[in-house]
Amino acid sequence: MAHLLMVESWVGSMSRLLPQAIRESGHEFTFLTRDLHHYLRSASEGTAHPLLGARNLLTAETNDTEGLLPHIERLHQVLGFDGVLTSCDYYLSTVARIAEHLGLPGPGAEAVEGACRKDVTRRLLADAGVPGPRFAVHRERADLVRAAREIGFPLVVKPVDLCAGMYVRRVADEAELAAACQALADFPVNARGQHRAPQVLLEELLDGPEVSVETVSYAGSVHVVGVTDKSVGGAPAFIETGHMFPAALSPAETEAAEHTALDALKALGLTDGVVAHTEIKLTSAGPRVVEVNPRPAGNRITELIRHVTGIDLAAAFVEVALGREPDLRVTPTGLRSAAIGFLVPQTTGTLEVLDGSATREAPDVLEVQLAAPGKAVRSAGSNNEYLGHVMAGDAAGPGARERVEGLLAELREGLVIR
Repeated sequence: MAHLLMVESWVGSMSRLLPQAIRESGHEFTFLTRDLHHYLRSASEGTAHPLLGARNLLTAETNDTEGLLPHIERLHQVLGFDGVLTSCDYYLSTVARIAEHLGLPGPGAEAVEGACRKDVTRRLLADAGVPGPRFAVHRERADLVRAAREIGFPLVVKPVDLCAGMYVRRVADEAELAAACQALADFPVNARGQHRAPQVLLEELLDGPEVSVETVSYAGSVHVVGVTDKSVGGAPAFIETGHMFPAALSPAETEAAEHTALDALKALGLTDGVVAHTEIKLTSAGPRVVEVNPRPAGNRITELIRHVTGIDLAAAFVEVALGREPDLRVTPTGLRSAAIGFLVPQTTGTLEVLDGSATREAPDVLEVQLAAPGKAVRSAGSNNEYLGHVMAGDAAGPGARERVEGLLAELREGLVIR
């Protein structure tokens, strides 16, 4: 039995999947957080959050990395950690620093920090010749306007240090650019109390569908688990509305996406001890890297993969954090594809009716999770405002997405928000 240190966690599904994977792998963990109530508030009424199953629940200021390192060193002397991990983007760099400080397995801190900052990622990939959009990084309004004119409208405005699509916007002119930049300036502190970088990333708007390449790196070798597709809506925001695994691509498209992701991981130095989720646009000019995430995919993509291949990426994440070879063998599951679709609110108000009883009984359904009536709803501007999801599988081929979209359409017909 190994003992892992988990520093913070994502609040979504991985906050449940990761503790489960640790437990099912025969290990235990200590959970370290600056605010335990941040997680308890997200637990369903009458249930205990899986993070409470930790061997130890400890509190410390996790936003102060320099102060945290000696504190964790003292904890390590008493508790003895075999690995350290997190599922939350905002603490990936902190965990990498802890691993280096304690001599535990994991990717290099510099590599993780480069991947977690979108502007640094862009520069590193460009220097390595990995294809991506034309881009510019500035903080002053005049510089941003000048760069936008050079790139050309429409383009994409991004924060350099947020996740879940927050404040990522398509802008068509200088007025929309100014509004997007002001919205970012008005959000100086993220949801974890961390002060944000003031830089703004401008990117060329890329054409074509978007996919993600899911990989596991161990002992200097990167294993491609597969390629997931993505549907996006909510313009001018970029909200993920659904995914399917495996992506319905030609062999040539799949190979091109995989090779581009591998080149990006190599350029960033993420070739050992990391589960990664690399987003790629399949443009008319060839694959282009959108971003590289040095952690397992969110939005329950890991569950789509498990339903189709039997591979548990949460468990693989645990094993590479311990410096152990993960089990990536494909086993028959009876499904050829699995898809998830998200119910994205288009209006603001209070949820009155959302009945999923018929959906749960429908054929091919794997999961249904829906918000309860009475929930305060706001028109979605990122991946954080979903009203729920439906997951379904297809035993015959790539029909899972079509099945999910039909089920979501039925749910929308009965949806009432006032």
